[in-house]
Amino acid sequence: MTTDLRNCLDVLNSGGLILYPTDTIWGLGCDATNSTAIQNIYDLKGRVNNKALITLVSSEYMLEKTVKNMPDIAWDLIEQSVRPLTIIYDEVSSISANALAENGSCGIRLVKNGFCHELINRFGKPIISTSANVSGTESPRKFSEIDNSILNGVNYVVNFGQNDTTHNKASNIIKLSNNGEVKIIR
Repeated sequence: MTTDLRNCLDVLNSGGLILYPTDTIWGLGCDATNSTAIQNIYDLKGRVNNKALITLVSSEYMLEKTVKNMPDIAWDLIEQSVRPLTIIYDEVSSISANALAENGSCGIRLVKNGFCHELINRFGKPIISTSANVSGTESPRKFSEIDNSILNGVNYVVNFGQNDTTHNKASNIIKLSNNGEVKIIR
């Protein structure tokens, strides 16, 4: 795992793309502040770039630093959630504009443990996470389901977790507006 972490950090710091096990499913990732790297993810997936990407953070501090006007209820939702929870916030900072929705909102998930948590912790800033699939195809729930075009299109593929045969699920997604409105997306 140490080699994977070191290699991922080298790639992230140089603006490259990684394929890595998140706290949910396998994801494509890059530095969430690097607009060129984010565009490369859109290009690799064949995805239109007006759809927002999920951003991962590793600590409450990083989340508070990223979300403007953090609604108090967000902490309760994160704490009470049984599955990983992505919350769409109205306003964020320090995330590249091309990762955000047209209205400036962004889905952010606080990763609580595992490889992904350690990676973000060591990187020291948010990382993009989007499912490791070509746009319009099924999201892979385990490593063996990832398309070769994705495998060949990244700068580094993490070895850790490749043999895990668990059929993982994507996160739950909730839209949490500054006015207190809560909407379940997934």
